[in-house]
Amino acid sequence: MRKTYIALLLLTLTIIATSFRQGPPETWRKDQLIEPIALAKLMAGNQKQPIIFSIGFGGGIKNSVIMGPARDSANLLKWKAELAALPKDANIVIYCGCCPFEHCPNVRPAFSLLNDLHFTNAKLLNLAHNLKADWIDKGYPVETKP
Repeated sequence: MRKTYIALLLLTLTIIATSFRQGPPETWRKDQLIEPIALAKLMAGNQKQPIIFSIGFGGGIKNSVIMGPARDSANLLKWKAELAALPKDANIVIYCGCCPFEHCPNVRPAFSLLNDLHFTNAKLLNLAHNLKADWIDKGYPVETKP
């Protein structure tokens, strides 16, 4: 009886501890997020345009450079080579758009690389749901197929 009670207590404590556990630590700060409307306004303006990289499963945002999923080491190496040609203060925006950040396999490795390479003006597009809901459906600039 006592063993059953201890086992039940341990199971309960494990469930409670797991429910409070947070996801993986973020590699970006809040001030490194850019909202979709802010990027769309920036793209529509006359100021110097950011370099926009798609680090997910495809493109979608107008003039974005498609690097492929950053969870794949080959794509990450390809992107690292691309970044090597840019100044450390380059205005960079990255996005994936497959799903919310807590489930995304691409945003953390991509933003970690930007941090590791000491880029000082990098932003992550804050897509709360996905690219379709937070960018395309809002009528923001998208690539048009020829």
